[in-house]
Amino acid sequence: MVRPTPAPDHREPMDARRYAQLPDPFPMWRGGALHGARIAYETWGELNKARDNALLLFTGLSPPAHAASSPADPTEGWWQRMVGPGLGIDTDHFFVVCVNSLGSCFGSTGPASVDAATGKPYRLSFPDLSVEDIARAGFETVRSLGIERLDTLMGPSLGGMVVLAYAAQFPGAARRLVSISGTPAASPFAIALRSIQREAITGDPEWNRGNYPVDRPPRTGLRLARKLGTVTYRSAAEWQQRFDREPIRADMKRGDPFASEFAVQGYLEAQAARFVTAFDANCYLYISRAMDRFDLSVHGDHETVLRRAQLERALVIGVESDLLFPIAEQRALARVLEQAGVGTEFAPLQCIEGHDSFLIDIERFGRELRRFLSTSTN
Repeated sequence: MVRPTPAPDHREPMDARRYAQLPDPFPMWRGGALHGARIAYETWGELNKARDNALLLFTGLSPPAHAASSPADPTEGWWQRMVGPGLGIDTDHFFVVCVNSLGSCFGSTGPASVDAATGKPYRLSFPDLSVEDIARAGFETVRSLGIERLDTLMGPSLGGMVVLAYAAQFPGAARRLVSISGTPAASPFAIALRSIQREAITGDPEWNRGNYPVDRPPRTGLRLARKLGTVTYRSAAEWQQRFDREPIRADMKRGDPFASEFAVQGYLEAQAARFVTAFDANCYLYISRAMDRFDLSVHGDHETVLRRAQLERALVIGVESDLLFPIAEQRALARVLEQAGVGTEFAPLQCIEGHDSFLIDIERFGRELRRFLSTSTN
């Protein structure tokens, strides 16, 4: 087994990120180009001599590349119980590469990055971002590692969109595809919800048309956007089961007569408070809009596009309680993959946690991934 030679990087202690330099210029799908752009990524497992056991993992809207712990960074990752030896994504068999999306703020080039041409953050001068750009940046990352064809291309949520854009743009570049709670095109319902989240940010005076200091982001707008997002990531049944009408913790009570009274409100506030300190507002706006704009049909009718992708097998997973990416969208994707001649499995899961189920119900999702991936490992 051999490890690929990574691009040079400047890592902080306990930081497992490496960086792939993107081609310069890097043309963007909707126009414009980036110069000196890079993608942050992390890896687990080892690349075999044939370089054909790579699994490329794209994330949802907000996670970094840190999907799981490693000797270089032992902190828990966003999919900690899924990626590792003997787990659903078994790193004893696969060389796993997880990328931080282009446009994000965890090491990859995005609106919060410094534009070398001006010495200042891009902010709103960053070119329009598309799901196709995120896919191509991932493609260039694995190419920099000497990987010509992936064993598996995988992504949840936004990542479920990105894997389709990847397959459409790079036929033959992956043998298998796994789409988890994704969609070939954003629904009007999801577009409406995300538009309100973006309006919460842009309507905050502190946003200042994107020109806010790093230490003074539009906190109110980001808090509201995250709260609304969190509500849509779960299901009403889970909120009832988890919180019922429990009162808020005593230490979270405030003197405002309209302050939060219930435990569910305290939970939303805690989620929002963490998000405000971790994620950049302009990056959020760019990625959110890219999700709304994505439509696989711009590459051609779905069956033709997926037939051209030269995939051998596919797994599509959906969740019955998903409000944001309804299971009907995954069922339709599985059907068209089958029509395109791809050996396809569809797994409709009865999880109560809604869209976020892939992060929570690890047992069910891990079982489906392990079974699919283990049918043909290197």
